[in-house]
Amino acid sequence: MSRKSIKEGSAKQRNLRANLVEAGGWYGAAAVLLAYALVSFDIISPHGWIYQLLNFTGAVGVLIISYMKRAKQPALLNFVWAVIALVALIQLTL
Repeated sequence: MSRKSIKEGSAKQRNLRANLVEAGGWYGAAAVLLAYALVSFDIISPHGWIYQLLNFTGAVGVLIISYMKRAKQPALLNFVWAVIALVALIQLTL
């Protein structure tokens, strides 16, 4: 395998990783907004699984892209948001 093909392969992997992180960030933003809208319009309960799961997965998505882009404030906010949602999910199972 030549050096050129190794470099092309690693560039493709970096590009794929960047696209996945970007998609995860967009999913995260959409999930958090969807959770807020569904609760605001009384479509789901703020005490249910769907709301907490959307908040948790959404916060993790935004946390990852924020971390990768070195945006500390949204990373911290979404870390705390994800922890709160995770605790709420655990409480729902007890």
